[in-house]
Amino acid sequence: MFTDLILFRYGGAFQPRCTSLQEYIASEWRENGQHDGLDAVIMAIANGSRRVQQHVQQAALGDAYGSTGQTNFQGEIVQHLDKVTSDIFVEVLRQSGHVAAIGCEEIERPVIVEGDVADGYIVMMDPLDGSSNIDVGVSIGSIFGIWQKKPGETVNDDSLLRPGNQQVAAAYVVYGSSTVLVLATRNNVYGFTLDSASGSFVLTHPNIKIPENCPYYSTNEGNYKVLDRPTQEAITLLRNKYSQRYVGSLVADFHRNLLKGGIFAYPADQTRKDGRLRLMYEANPLGFVAEQAGGAASTGHERIMDIVPQQLHQRTPLILGNKDVVEATVSVIKGG
Repeated sequence: MFTDLILFRYGGAFQPRCTSLQEYIASEWRENGQHDGLDAVIMAIANGSRRVQQHVQQAALGDAYGSTGQTNFQGEIVQHLDKVTSDIFVEVLRQSGHVAAIGCEEIERPVIVEGDVADGYIVMMDPLDGSSNIDVGVSIGSIFGIWQKKPGETVNDDSLLRPGNQQVAAAYVVYGSSTVLVLATRNNVYGFTLDSASGSFVLTHPNIKIPENCPYYSTNEGNYKVLDRPTQEAITLLRNKYSQRYVGSLVADFHRNLLKGGIFAYPADQTRKDGRLRLMYEANPLGFVAEQAGGAASTGHERIMDIVPQQLHQRTPLILGNKDVVEATVSVIKGG
């Protein structure tokens, strides 16, 4: 097992040095050989997020705030940093040598890596979640779901349409008052904070579990009027029991709830029967993190991780956070 703190001599005294992401991976993964090549994928995400963090910090100085004036294939306004971050992560993942295919919210078709990596992974990502908030200084982030390629499989578009319960890992990065990378594998969730002086991610949140107490709920109350009656009842119950905390950036809201306890709800409504968030790029990865930390993720009618996707850019309702609160909320929505 890895050691949380390693001592080194500085100025004649021993000082604690935090375990780095690379040291954690070397200790936990390479020795048991259970994640061949996954270490390279995670380090590629870490390297990419360092570059993205620099772009985020320098956005105003580089006149990179706001939209490009264009819309993407989904009809959404493209922010300047959307394309920058997408390009960065596609580049670093391809160069990792262990990624066979990449699905991206900003790219209509998946990126199939030439040469087809034998022991490769499939990465689905939202490269810059909450990008419309960047010009007002709100925390934003990047989200990644990771599946392993099937033995002997020749990767094509259909290879990416796999349920969330087949993920081998998931990660997200929050760019805010600090830059934090949260990594989840089976039954393990760890958080690493970027040390700007050394450029390394260091372990700051070992063995993350969602607190048993749920103090917060996160939802857009402005949508209340377009919810069906059972969902309105569920939101009213949350409102009457918990304090609202809502950033409007999914990764920021989820990160707070993961560390502090809480439930995030973006349910289906009468205008969006299929929901708003993306199954493959947002719901599956964060659902995986939530479950490994002891939480739950649902559409309001079924477990997120059990959905067999029909389309790469499929949308879904999403309710995730403290398991008991998610289950109680889903029960009300179902009319139970």
